[in-house]
Amino acid sequence: MIVTLIVVCEAGFWVLLAAGLGLRYLAGMPRTGAAVLLLEPLLELVLLIATAVDLRNGATADWKHGLAAVYIGYSAGLGHATLKWVDQRFAHRFAGGPPPVKPPRYGAARALHEWKVAGQWVLAATVALALLQAAVWYVGDSGDTSSLRAWQGKMLLVIGINLVIALSYTLWPKRPEH
Repeated sequence: MIVTLIVVCEAGFWVLLAAGLGLRYLAGMPRTGAAVLLLEPLLELVLLIATAVDLRNGATADWKHGLAAVYIGYSAGLGHATLKWVDQRFAHRFAGGPPPVKPPRYGAARALHEWKVAGQWVLAATVALALLQAAVWYVGDSGDTSSLRAWQGKMLLVIGINLVIALSYTLWPKRPEH
């Protein structure tokens, strides 16, 4: 059930995104489009509640519950950036908007960009870590939480990788070729 709900939430995200942007740019209804886009967090709330209910009803905590926490974390940390990325491209393609802004390619500006991206990933992983820990506490000593703990390790790896990438752009900034 949880995997199906994750797939439904992901499909729902793209449906709401397409509907919101369509209303905003194609139908000329920017406020209605924004309202539709603001419905997206409800999908994560439904997933969170369903996961908690599933665990409360005696389901064994496994990879599916961890994946739900990671999905919610991703939405919290990177959902806005994803929306902005798609919005710029949609506006440019269908509504005569300016070309999408490209990230800086060199120097300190690129390093700053990489730190911002790392911050988004750290936020996503931290939200997932918190939800995973809440699930561990929720299950308690009576159940096997090794799968949830494994997901926590993966989220710590995500944090580490993103910090190393940002740090590398700081210590060894990319320079334009002459």
